Amino acid sequence: MSRMQFYGYHGVFPEENKLGQHFYIDLEMKLDLATAGHSDRLEDTLNYAEIYDVVKRIVEGPPLKLIEALAESIASTLLKTYTDINEVTVRVTKPNPPFPVHFEGVTIEINRKKSS
Repeated sequence: MSRMQFYGYHGVFPEENKLGQHFYIDLEMKLDLATAGHSDRLEDTLNYAEIYDVVKRIVEGPPLKLIEALAESIASTLLKTYTDINEVTVRVTKPNPPFPVHFEGVTIEINRKKSS
């Protein structure tokens, strides 16, 4: 799922928690899709609309200081909620960090696998 956009209040500085800003989230999920590929049934795969809603609740929920913590929350929630997901990569982009540098934002990426 690419470039999902949400409005959240994450950041270290009080003005970030008060004013908020946009965040972009990218997800790569690894799971066995053979059954869904053959059956063509939604019941045999992930419901991407549900996953979007899960990510939205996290990003638009209680503020965190670091985008690293935001990514970790998304990854751990998806791995716990969807047992079919074996591995997830989460990229969080904060396009307007509050410091006087001109660039297209700060992006972090984490990769988490289901515990054995």
